[in-house]
This record gives sequence, structure tokens and C-alpha cells, in this order.
Amino acid sequence: MQFNWQNPYPTLRSPLMARNVVATSQPLAAQAGLRMLLKGGNAVDAAIATAAAMTIVEPVSNGLGSDLFAIVWDGTQLLGLNASGVAPAAWNPDYFARRHGAALPVRGWDTVTTPGAIAGWVALSRRLGKLPFADLLEPAIELAERGHGVACIVADKWARQVPLLQEQPGFAEAFMPHGRAPRPGERFVFSAAGATLRQIALTQGEAFYRGEVAEKIVAHAKNHGGSMTLADLAGYQPEWVTPIAKDYAGHTVHEIPPNGQGIAALMALGIVDKLDIGQYAADSLEAQHLQIEAMKLAFADTYRWVGDARAMTAVTPADLLSDAYLTERARRIDMRRATAFQHGTPPRGGTIYLSAADEGGMMVSLIQSNYMGFGSGVVVPGTGVSLQNRGHGFTLQPEHPNLVQGGKRPFHTIIPGFVTKDGKPQMSFGVMGGNMQPQGHLQTLVRMLTYAQQPQAACDAPRWKVGTGLSIDCEATTARDRVEALRAMGHAVTADPDVYMDFGAGQFIWKLSDDPLDGYVAASDSRRDGQAVGF
Repeated sequence: MQFNWQNPYPTLRSPLMARNVVATSQPLAAQAGLRMLLKGGNAVDAAIATAAAMTIVEPVSNGLGSDLFAIVWDGTQLLGLNASGVAPAAWNPDYFARRHGAALPVRGWDTVTTPGAIAGWVALSRRLGKLPFADLLEPAIELAERGHGVACIVADKWARQVPLLQEQPGFAEAFMPHGRAPRPGERFVFSAAGATLRQIALTQGEAFYRGEVAEKIVAHAKNHGGSMTLADLAGYQPEWVTPIAKDYAGHTVHEIPPNGQGIAALMALGIVDKLDIGQYAADSLEAQHLQIEAMKLAFADTYRWVGDARAMTAVTPADLLSDAYLTERARRIDMRRATAFQHGTPPRGGTIYLSAADEGGMMVSLIQSNYMGFGSGVVVPGTGVSLQNRGHGFTLQPEHPNLVQGGKRPFHTIIPGFVTKDGKPQMSFGVMGGNMQPQGHLQTLVRMLTYAQQPQAACDAPRWKVGTGLSIDCEATTARDRVEALRAMGHAVTADPDVYMDFGAGQFIWKLSDDPLDGYVAASDSRRDGQAVGF
């Protein structure tokens, strides 16, 4: 593809061209990955080092108690890894009805599923890495023990979470030095996490799931009303999976299969493809309206039918992605006005994102998350392990595939993406930020694949996000006349108070040609502190 290398949107960033690249939302973490590449490691080594460093430098988004998904081009094939956790064995609808009534909790121990990120790092390293596993954690350990100056956007999001989480067990001890969130540039030392990372490095993760760290996690759960057991931790294993895919604009877009929401991005792309979005200009009212409506249709089905793939017996991913079904859903879009869609019935048939690529052709798309800004808010004292709140992603709705149950994976918002062309790798990409993620995938891919916008331009362009019913939120950089035109079509344009997820943050690495010497072009979202680095 020949990109238009101009960038018509306000930005301070230019795309990076290099043969070895790491891109993520915090510069120190990107440089941790770069260190592994300079040391002779490959893209997987770089991705693990970056992910480990991110638990220290952007703890508001992820931690040692996170979950993880990855898509990797290993040089010959595309591999998916689902390292999302499962519910403790004790969980079921009655358990939550007794303890919490009619609603699932948002924070605390009863939102914590078995953390999968550490096991994901180990699985990736064992199958695909080159360097010793312990080497990969060295930058993160150094950042934790010596400290680092907190980045500006991280500091802002950190401070906004303190009033919500300061009473959660262990939170203030770990994340409120001096009784508050660190200020921009203030040195944050996380020695407890550094010590845990040393144990993880020494034991290749065994200490976290079956050793000293596991014992501390379980003891803390018991003392604070949680139900996680040593058996829950010891029994956890990540799963290698085959990505699901949809052809779009001469390329194939790949996502991790459910329990993640990547299927929503594929459905929305399929719908806009049926309606020939390329006939409209990139920033036209018609193109934006069509994408918004397609996204709403995709979400309506995703929220009704998607859960742990093992529980999706009534409607399968293949049913939702079938051309016949997407054609039928596309017919429901009225190009003159907004519609509040209900789900269809197909015929049977708080997050960080990073990307890395090396000159050998390996490309990694990896996402890791504690979910809602610091996740559960629970931090195990003396370990630096901050735990996700992915259990809040379950439902108590009977007969739903996402009904809470022990040993089951909850519906997940985090989704790494990958693009191939004619069976060859083209781009590793992702857009972090709750349910903004498939919306970000849709908007940036349409800009790149349909309108040939270069990655940094597609990343910098103003975004929208859908809410419930007819509500949408438009980024402040959206042209005023465009907002008013959307309102005139019936879209309820509102200001979203969500200051944590906002409009997401993307990282993109595009392979420039089949010649490895040509390398890649990379972009990093200006909505975060991060950068793309390479050599």
C-alpha cells in the first residue's frame, strides 16, 4: 500500500522508520524492550521486557496481577495467546447473591480472577523467545528498585483514581507515597514489586503461582473476604489459540477469539465493508455516521452473545462473523438518521498496549491490563502485586454465555490486533481503553486500509465513541460543524466524564515491504506519554 504521508491532524509526532521497533504508551518501557533487541533478543523478548516495565512505570493501567492477550507472527505463522484469568472455583451466581445482592461488585477481592499476565510472559518466552527469561525482567527490576520519574499523563490518571481506591486493602501503602499520588517527575520507588519480579525471574513464574508470592496472595484474600485459593493459582494455565479473522479492504484483520471483544471490531469492519464505506471521504459525515452505526450493531450482538468460548453454544463466533448475517445487519443502517439497535439472532452455523517487531520478521501485538484504573484496587502487601478486577466483566443474567461460574473466563475488553495481506504479516496494532478498543480498531483501520492514511495520521485523527442507545461522545478536536451534523441526524452527542479510558491510545507497527532491510513504520498515540523507538 502507498500511504499518503501527509498528516492533516494536529500532532507533535512523526512516524518512526526502523528495522527493529518497540511502541508503547510509556517511553521508559519502550526503551526496556529496545534494550533486549540491542542485546540480540527478538521481538518477543522485547515485548516481555516492555510489558514487565509497564507494570512499574504505568501502574494505573496494569500490574503484576494483570491479564494478557497476544498475537505473534513467529516468522511463518500467526499465533494467539489467551492469558486471561479464570474465576475462582468458589464463584457462582449464588455466591454473589449472598454477598452482594443483585449486582456484581466493581472493586475489591470479589472482582479478582486468577491473574494471567505472568504466566503469559513465561509461555511466550518458552515458545518464542531467544534470551534467558531472567534477562527480560532486568529493566523492570531496575525501574522498580531505583525508581523513576512519573510521566505527566500517568500522574494525572493516577491522581484521579486515589479518591476511589484509597480505602482498598494495600492500595495506599503501594500507590500513595507521601499520602497522595506522585506528581509529574516525582521519583516513584516500588521496591516490593522489584523483589517479586526477582522471584518471578528466578523461578520462571513458579513463585507467583505455586510459591511464596502465591501464598501471600491467598493469605491476603482470606484476610479480606476473598475466595482465591492456592489451587486456583496453581491450576492456572494460559491457552494458545487460533485468531479469528475477517477480510477487509484487500487485507485480513485478526483478533483473539472470545472471551475478548475483538469480534466486535471484525463485525463492524464487515458491516462497513458491505455498505462500501470507501465511496465517502475519510472525514465526511457519511463515513463517520456509518462507522458509528456499524459499531453500535456490533456491540449489541457482542454484549448479548459473547463470553468464554466454551460457553458460546447458542451462537458461535462463526455465526456472528458470517457474511450473510453481517449483510442482514448492515441493512438495518439508515444513512439519514441514528438508530438505537437491539441485538440480532444469527442463524446457527485500565489497559496497556505494546507492539514490537524485529528485522528477522517477528512481530508481536500484546495487551495487558488491570481493567478499570488500578483494577480491583487491591494490592498484596510486601509484594507489589496489584490485582485486576476482571470479575466485574461477568454477568448475573441467567442463560447468558458470560454468566459467572468458577473456572470460567469473563468477557474481556482487551484486544490485540494484527493485519496480514496475502498470508504475510502487515501490521501489529492495538488501541487500549475499555470498550473504546474495538471502536479504535475500526476507526484507525478504516483510515489506513480504506483511505491510505499513514499510521501516525490515522492515530492522531479525532475519534468518537458510542455509548448506550443513541448517545455518542466526540473528541474535542472534532470539527464543530461535524458534531452539529451528527446531532441533526439524531445522534445524542454528549460529553463523557470518563477521564481514564477517554478515547483510547494506539500503537501501530506497519511492515513496509517483503524486504527485511526496508523495516517498519511505527506510530505511538499522542494521547499518552509513550513513543515508538527503534534502530
